[in-house]
Amino acid sequence: MEFWAFGGEGQIARELAVEFEQENPGVRVRVQQIPWSAAHEKLLTAYAGDNLPDVFQLGNTWIAEFTALRALEDMTAGFEAFGRSGDFFPATLDAAVIDGKLRAVPWYVDTRLLFYRRDLLAQVGYPEPPRSWDGWVEALRRLRESGRGAAAFLPVNEWQVPAILALQRGAGLLKDDGRYGDFLHPDCKAAFEFYLRLFRENLAPAASAGQIANFYLEFGRGAFAVSVTGPWSPGEFRRRLPGLPPRAWGTAPMPSFDDSYPGLSLAGGASLAIAAGSRRKDAAWKLVEFLTAPQQQLRLYRLTGDLPPGKTAWNDPALTEDGKAQAFRRQMERLTAPPKIPEWERIASRIAACAEKAVRGEQTATAALETLNREVDEILEKRRWLLEHGR
Repeated sequence: MEFWAFGGEGQIARELAVEFEQENPGVRVRVQQIPWSAAHEKLLTAYAGDNLPDVFQLGNTWIAEFTALRALEDMTAGFEAFGRSGDFFPATLDAAVIDGKLRAVPWYVDTRLLFYRRDLLAQVGYPEPPRSWDGWVEALRRLRESGRGAAAFLPVNEWQVPAILALQRGAGLLKDDGRYGDFLHPDCKAAFEFYLRLFRENLAPAASAGQIANFYLEFGRGAFAVSVTGPWSPGEFRRRLPGLPPRAWGTAPMPSFDDSYPGLSLAGGASLAIAAGSRRKDAAWKLVEFLTAPQQQLRLYRLTGDLPPGKTAWNDPALTEDGKAQAFRRQMERLTAPPKIPEWERIASRIAACAEKAVRGEQTATAALETLNREVDEILEKRRWLLEHGR
């Protein structure tokens, strides 16, 4: 049986495969580790050559694409047979559901929340992080006025923060069953204006990730006190900033625009899929069940920092006694998937590009959203044709 895993998870997968073979005599697993940068193209090439592996890791935003290609096994009934469906956070499962059918089983979750300098916020009157966006704006103003740097760092070449803000406002991003962009919707416009306000008030620099020499070093020296990032960061902070006391920084769930807390964030990450054309499906199911069991979710977290998609794993002391991890646990209750269509990766890149132009003053907010709508409608032209012809 062949199993493809990507990035750091590919290296860990080799260890897990050895344990699986010990528990399942007679089953052999060939693990191929593939860099994330090459994974999507390699999967498409394998699909075109009718040579997909039996089991493979799949970024959650790719699930709709490979479902449209009819490359994925329907895992709905088989997953229910595991008897663990109630253990998974609903949003992690929903991210893998296309047209009412589960197309992959969540392996780990990647979501975004706030990382902040606890000590610097306390010095300007915030011993605890604000729960609302208005509260954070006021906190960032005080940080700026105190002369402690740029207050926040939100890379202008990333799409996640503009998308999260729009989703929190209630915007759907797309409309008419994903046929058209909906970025001029009032809720989306309000969220985008708020996003731009952070830069116009000099609460965040108009800089991309590549324009910051060393994100971790700048955070450690207090050049900025707040950023939105993901579960890979706690380990990086501990490795790269050994001189920064653990109490000096913290994590917090996403704030909200209303009284709900936490605010929504994205249900990203990766899942495990079985190729529809696999001739070793019985063994493939056993491998997926093994890899997504609570003890393996926890093992993956300990080795990589990847967040478990199931509740049982979160009851382990490794997570319950880690205050910084507990912010992620709270966020797991308020996640949502971006639009589940094959074209989402391309659309996400256009969100980032148009948002950056507006931040840098090259376009007004309305003009940027009009451009985004037009470009997204062009991307979705084929989708409209297929849906109109019942495809």
